[in-house]
Amino acid sequence: MVEAEHSSVSGLDEPRLIEDAGAALRVGRIAAPVLRDLGLRLVRVKISAADGATVQIMAERPDGAMSIDDCERASTALSPVFDVEDIMSQAYRLELSSPGIDRPLVRQSDFARAVGGEARIEMATAVDGRKRFRGLIEAVAHGPDGPAARLLVTADDKSQTRVDLPIRAMGEARLVLTEDLIRTALRREKAALKEARRPAARAPGVAATAKPAKLKTNSNRKAAARGAAPEPLEPHEGDSDGR
Repeated sequence: MVEAEHSSVSGLDEPRLIEDAGAALRVGRIAAPVLRDLGLRLVRVKISAADGATVQIMAERPDGAMSIDDCERASTALSPVFDVEDIMSQAYRLELSSPGIDRPLVRQSDFARAVGGEARIEMATAVDGRKRFRGLIEAVAHGPDGPAARLLVTADDKSQTRVDLPIRAMGEARLVLTEDLIRTALRREKAALKEARRPAARAPGVAATAKPAKLKTNSNRKAAARGAAPEPLEPHEGDSDGR
């Protein structure tokens, strides 16, 4: 079970237990404090060769929401910082997005909210001789190696086993896009939109939306251009390679 003290952790200050590697790790450490000042937290950074070079920053509010307005504010704040830090040796496109429905799981609270959902996990360190797991998240337990996701794994012969996977030992974890996950996301979106219609539900001038948001900006310089129009999303948000 999730420990009671977990609820006392500040949403903005809760650490990522699964971090990026290489250049993405450096970019993430530059981006995280800038996002925090905006009331956002970093989920993941991905650097790819798409369109020459793309730096994807995935972020969210502590409650998991991320609006187009949030993307625009983050892009405006991050671009000059990335200019100064000279994060890339070539021209690149900066892409801001929400985690999406089939989101990466990087914090303990991500796994806690995902209980009942199916996840695909790749371990950095093998557990019982294997690194890849896919199964239903039943709970977040606390073991000798810290928080662990308790996974119900169904084999090809329909037999089921439970395994506790230490979150810090994971290389990557993300939800699997299923019909149940889509229905749950739609219910949450409907509830969020209903709440947003109440005048007292949000501060004046702040957009509220439960839909995944993405902002892509192009640049002839090293940093991303400001003021580009946001693009619509597909039903789910994921990597450029569809994972």
